[in-house]
Amino acid sequence: MKDRMEEAQDVSGRQGTCTGVLHTDVVIIGNGPSGICLSYLLSGNWPYVNNHPHPNSILERKLRENPETSILQQDLQYLSEGLEGRSNNPVALLMDTLCHPNADLGMDEPSCLQWNHHPARNIPHAVLGRGLPGGAWHNMDGSMLTLSLGNWMELPQMDFRQWAQHHRSEKQKRTCMRCGQTHCVSLPRSAHGGVNCARQDRAYVSDVAQYYSDYVRHMGLERNFLPGSTVTSVRRLVVDCAFINQESGEQEASCQLHRPECCRTNMWEVQGVLQVGDAQQPFCYHAPHVVMATGTTDIPNRLDVKVADQNIVAHDLREIEKAIANKELDEHSDPVMVVGAGLTAADAVLCLRSCKVPVVHVFRRDAKDPGLIFRTLPDGLYPEYHKVYQMMKSKDGYPGYKSYPKHEILEIRAGRKCVLKGPVRRCLIGRIIEGSEKVVQVSKVLVLIGARPNLSFLGNNGMDLAVDSTKPVSCKKNPVDVDPYTFESAKARGLYAVGPLVGDNFVRFVKGGPLGIASHLVKTMTDTNNFSNRL
Repeated sequence: MKDRMEEAQDVSGRQGTCTGVLHTDVVIIGNGPSGICLSYLLSGNWPYVNNHPHPNSILERKLRENPETSILQQDLQYLSEGLEGRSNNPVALLMDTLCHPNADLGMDEPSCLQWNHHPARNIPHAVLGRGLPGGAWHNMDGSMLTLSLGNWMELPQMDFRQWAQHHRSEKQKRTCMRCGQTHCVSLPRSAHGGVNCARQDRAYVSDVAQYYSDYVRHMGLERNFLPGSTVTSVRRLVVDCAFINQESGEQEASCQLHRPECCRTNMWEVQGVLQVGDAQQPFCYHAPHVVMATGTTDIPNRLDVKVADQNIVAHDLREIEKAIANKELDEHSDPVMVVGAGLTAADAVLCLRSCKVPVVHVFRRDAKDPGLIFRTLPDGLYPEYHKVYQMMKSKDGYPGYKSYPKHEILEIRAGRKCVLKGPVRRCLIGRIIEGSEKVVQVSKVLVLIGARPNLSFLGNNGMDLAVDSTKPVSCKKNPVDVDPYTFESAKARGLYAVGPLVGDNFVRFVKGGPLGIASHLVKTMTDTNNFSNRL
């Protein structure tokens, strides 16, 4: 990919803003699981139904209607009709049930797909990402266990379990941040007793990150990837192709003679910088299709309160781990205040208590709120999270831990003093009594209340593309508005979004977006004379 960058010719872009322009059919922004999977499909790898019957009799009948035709070329709306599951995207449910039939019932049944490689059907594309292939997985704490089962993390044609057996030694030891103990990653249960945090069916984050990097190499996709690239601008390109022929006096399209790809009816310009050692090299792509696969963990959500000393507020567990490593925090320190009631906050509690650092845990929900994610996780598979959940519900607290359910932070004063406001109460005569205030002395405040995507490369930070264009994009409350079967933006032709940007936060479901996009591109390009011969 870097060689292609160096070989770029200098041509004029819109308003002369872009030099060294590269032309391709698809630019994918983000090199996490969604971007990798889409690259695999665009490289000519097409899914077909195999001989394994699907347990859903209705879907099985549909699949057998055109067994010789790739799923990419079929009607995805027809195939996914009536499917139900843990995703709101029908194509994601289709791809999930084809790859992992009856997964929600705890079954481990074989995939109903086989993959055939068609080199002639490759669609030229570029995958841009700031780091190594795998995206944000390389930025997470490698000693943590994934929420999803290990085989749900895998991508097409590369079994995660087989890869893991080859990748790690049977005697490899790790320190688990949740329990603070060292044990063998290959053991189905922890050797130290207590919390069972070494289950075979869950994977370490570091293994998942390495798996995605290895996947790109193993599948021969490296030539499509440009790691170290940061996208700074994405905008629709208006190309003025027309000129007057001096001999005939008629208007002609100049780029039909010099650069035919510019004459497509829709074109996007993607600009950015590539980190090459200590230097930054600008790049520019022109493409009719741009896919946003950036994820949603770029910008942490912050508290809207007055803070006297910003140095005591953190939004990343790694900052606290660094303070522990530097002996700034220990069992004798004032407590670390963890704010949030999600799994990331639970990870922080487990990490801090494993290091014997005292914790006060503040969250706005009732500890018995049925919407808390802990209530949806099986006890046997996620014992460490259920341990935190028990602690959150305890009125008496645990040694070194105190929870403040239905509380919110009003202010963080000088001297590391946090002012909390308790829940509103109603007295016997129906009168509402405002919650009482209390001051808690802390050493640090770790705010883990979610994150949002960084779409600064788009105008208005991408808000215009959201379901509610008056609010920022949010994977849970306000995703990017896309067609549910093609994943093309409902508000910008040629622009697509996948993964968390459209509400699919688990790798298990992100393969649906790439399938929908690849299917749409294949069908669209097949209908276009410029591509019919190649496809």
